[in-house]
Amino acid sequence: MSGHSKWANIKHRKAKGDAAKANVFTKIGREISVAVKQGGPDPNANAKLKDIIAKARENNIPNDNIMRSIKKASGEAGGINYEEITYEGYGPAGVAFYVECLTDNKNRTAGEIRHIFDKSGGALGTTGSVGFMFKRRGVIVVDGEKDEDAVMLAALDAGAEDFASDGDVYLIYTASPDLSSVREKLEKNKIEIISSEIDMIPENTAALDEESTAKVLKMIDKLDENDDVQNVFHNAELKEDESEE
Repeated sequence: MSGHSKWANIKHRKAKGDAAKANVFTKIGREISVAVKQGGPDPNANAKLKDIIAKARENNIPNDNIMRSIKKASGEAGGINYEEITYEGYGPAGVAFYVECLTDNKNRTAGEIRHIFDKSGGALGTTGSVGFMFKRRGVIVVDGEKDEDAVMLAALDAGAEDFASDGDVYLIYTASPDLSSVREKLEKNKIEIISSEIDMIPENTAALDEESTAKVLKMIDKLDENDDVQNVFHNAELKEDESEE
C-alpha cells in the first residue's frame, strides 16, 4: 500500500506552530468529552476513550490535562453536547475530502465548511458522495530505524492486517476495533510509535504536482483551523518538498 502520503500529512501537521498545537489540545478535549459520554470514563471499558488517550499522549498532552478532561466530561450535567457530523466533497484538482466534525451548532458548521470548500475551488457534496471511496482502518506509524522484517513480524503477530514502508517510517494497518490491542502489543515489544489513530484510507489516490499540493495543503490547513473540525481525510498523493528530504 502507498500509505496515501500518510507520513507526508503527519510531517505537515508536526511542522505547525504553537497556536495549531493548542487547537489540537482543544479538539482532543472534545473527543474525550464525547467518548466519555458515550462509553463512560474508564478507558479499560471504553476502547474509543483508550484510543483518544493514546492520541493525546502522542500529541504531548500532559496526563493531568487528560485526566481533567475525563473528570469534567464524566461530571457534566447539562453541559455542551457535541454532535458528530461528516461533510464530503471535492477540493482542488478533484481531490476527494471526507471531513469529520464535532459541533454544537450544525447550521454554523455547515456554513463554515461550505465556505472553505468554495473558497478552495472545490464543492461540498451530499452525504455518501465520496465516503464509498474510503475504508475506515487503524493506522500506526512506527519509527523506521528498527529492522523492517522484525517490525513487520511483530505487527502481524500483534494482529495487524497490513504493513508498508513509507520513507523513514513504517505504516501498520489494523481493523479499526483492533487498533488498541495492536498498539499495546507493539509497545510491549519496545517498538517506538509515532502516532496511532483511526483513519479513512482511500481505495484510490490522486497524484498531485507541486502547485496542486500547495492548494490542497492550504485547504487542509483552513479545515484544521476550524474549531469544529476533528479529522480531515482525503485521497491526495501529496508531492513532498524535496528540500526537506
